[in-house]
Amino acid sequence: MSKQRVLYVTQEMSPYTTLSDISGIVNQLAPHVYNKGFEVRVLMPRYGLINERRHKLHEVVRLSGMNIIVDDDDFPLIIKVASLPGSRMQVYFLDNEEFFKRKAIFDDENGKPFTDNTDRMVFFCKGVMETLKKFGWAPDIIHCHGWLTSLIPMYHQKLYKQDPIFQDAKMIYSVYNDSYGPTFKSNFFEKARINDLEESDLDDYREGKKIALHEGALKYVDGLILGSESYDSSVQKAIDECTAPKIQHDNEVFLQDSLDFYSKLIAE
Repeated sequence: MSKQRVLYVTQEMSPYTTLSDISGIVNQLAPHVYNKGFEVRVLMPRYGLINERRHKLHEVVRLSGMNIIVDDDDFPLIIKVASLPGSRMQVYFLDNEEFFKRKAIFDDENGKPFTDNTDRMVFFCKGVMETLKKFGWAPDIIHCHGWLTSLIPMYHQKLYKQDPIFQDAKMIYSVYNDSYGPTFKSNFFEKARINDLEESDLDDYREGKKIALHEGALKYVDGLILGSESYDSSVQKAIDECTAPKIQHDNEVFLQDSLDFYSKLIAE
């Protein structure tokens, strides 16, 4: 019997980044699942503050060379890989000089969000889907962490679900009390409208005049993990209305709870 496959898509992961709790959560969860006999791969951005020499990143030539279209412009996608320290599990990094060379993650030196965070998110989310196709590796679970991944559940359902690589994948979204949606401009809907999508296909990401990333993602998930103890009222309302199975992140038992959650969703 072949091993079950789990793909982690995350905006952060230690030791490469330590911006928030997400970094440590993914660092614990992914190798734990790997050590339990699953096939595991991790995809994250290659931010400029990641020391490639220290972490032994190298380019995967056979996966690099794709161009990702964002707002009618082509941006080359470079894939790099490293083994997680203390594990044989591999972490893949999506890189582009325009979006990820800078020595910061989401904010400039004055603490203001980068004005191109929308473009960076669209590049990353579409890049993840295209990279997985190029892998030829069909996951049983796709587990997304952080607002930067929030378009992936919708892209999966509306654009990629019929592809053999994605058709059996169950989508899990860990929702945290983090969101850059309110910092985005209304052109988000045009930029995020990839492939044959219409702007109306992104209506779930609208909350009045607010761009609501978590709220939109929760419309397209097969499972939900609550990664924070509290949320703003709009996100909490979306959580309450989400009919997908959900569990609460618990520091004491979240590793085993997550494994059980995966197994239950795969069996459905």
